[in-house]
Amino acid sequence: MNALVSGHAAALWVGLNLILLLVLSMLVVRQRQKHKVALGDGGVPELARVSRAFANATEYVPAGLIAIVVLAVLETPPLAIHVIGFLLLAGRVIHAVGLSNSGAASIPRAVGVLLTWIAYVFAAAALLFYAIA
Repeated sequence: MNALVSGHAAALWVGLNLILLLVLSMLVVRQRQKHKVALGDGGVPELARVSRAFANATEYVPAGLIAIVVLAVLETPPLAIHVIGFLLLAGRVIHAVGLSNSGAASIPRAVGVLLTWIAYVFAAAALLFYAIA
């Protein structure tokens, strides 16, 4: 029973993070079409920022999702999966908003990175705990 519930928790966060990646990708496509740029950022700051927001999410989200899925396979309590999933998604959304609005350092970017790192630390600790226990 716990594996099923853990799997459902993991499915929620994998699905939500996939939607985030799709939305960020669509924002890149919209800017490319608007500025008629087929490759790269064409020197357009708005396109560079949304491209970087998408790229940054694709750098961080997969490892977090792998951790979530492995934790589900290990029948980790769903609450742990929900905490990690929430921190990861919230961190990536907040970071993407901050980066999309400004290429400079900002509070949303810093908060987003911090939440993502906390999700990573919590996931790593849980994975190591269940590997040893």
